[in-house]
Amino acid sequence: MASSNFIDYVKINCRSGAGGAGSVHFRREKHTPKGGPDGGDGGRGGHIILRGNAQLWTLLHLKYRKHVKAGNGVAGEGGRRSGAQGEDVILDVPLGTIARDPETGQQVAEITEDGQEIILFAGGRGGMGNDHFKSATQQAPEYAQPGEPGREEWVVLELKLLADVGLVGFPNAGKSTLLSVLSAARPEIADYPFTTLVPNLGVVAYRDYKSFVMADIPGIIEGASQGKGLGLRFLRHIERNSILLFLIPATSENIRQEYNTLLNELREFNPELMDKTRMLAITKMDLVDDETRQILQADLPKKIPVAYISAVSQQGLDELKDIIWQNLTNSEPV
Repeated sequence: MASSNFIDYVKINCRSGAGGAGSVHFRREKHTPKGGPDGGDGGRGGHIILRGNAQLWTLLHLKYRKHVKAGNGVAGEGGRRSGAQGEDVILDVPLGTIARDPETGQQVAEITEDGQEIILFAGGRGGMGNDHFKSATQQAPEYAQPGEPGREEWVVLELKLLADVGLVGFPNAGKSTLLSVLSAARPEIADYPFTTLVPNLGVVAYRDYKSFVMADIPGIIEGASQGKGLGLRFLRHIERNSILLFLIPATSENIRQEYNTLLNELREFNPELMDKTRMLAITKMDLVDDETRQILQADLPKKIPVAYISAVSQQGLDELKDIIWQNLTNSEPV
């Protein structure tokens, strides 16, 4: 997943179509004197519609499309003929996309299912023709309704990745390595901080052809919730994960302190993240001996599942997947 191709924020100007005007028309036929009004209605303007597309994973296709305009409705005609509706514009977006008002930040739409459609901005209604206004006392109305104007507004589209498990940790905690070993994803891996510049998704195969989705989020540092590092931009992707899997290396000087720091950054960003299921994986276990492992166990956070793993030596990976599946399905591991 190249960093230049992963776009999770766009701001676009949308204009829905105006409705067509109603027609002022009177029936004129040789053998029908006083035919009366027969003006048709105008067609409605085109909608701006968001549609979920499971084949998309980024908003790249909308990055350079700053203006979106739907078609206007056609005016009505005589003979009670209604005008054609304006052409709708459908914007395909990845699952997990949220539409917000750029001024207030208020959420106006959310796409979570493939094929789901939401009218973002409705087209203007078509005006009624003079046929609607005839009455016993007004048998020849010479007026009709104009069409309603469309809406023209800016909207912000944000993508929050949908995943079962989100990997949370400091830079170089082994998140990308774990994802590359458990799935077919190929994130960039190197021995310097902030190797991961964009979120990566991978499908992890489990027993009996089952699977779950894991997301590798760019590393969090202390102060990420205030904008330091890359964390602030990508912390929102963690909001859509069912399980938060904290990764801390066995070589860390103070595992409990690192865990508390990560937890505090999530709490500062969004207190609701504290309600999600949390797990802890101690990574790089191939670098420590049994004696060090016993010392580590005495200083680990309580009341959360802990797995000891090494992505390099494949140690503890099956046990980790068992624990994840158990928490995802509230069932006993196989």
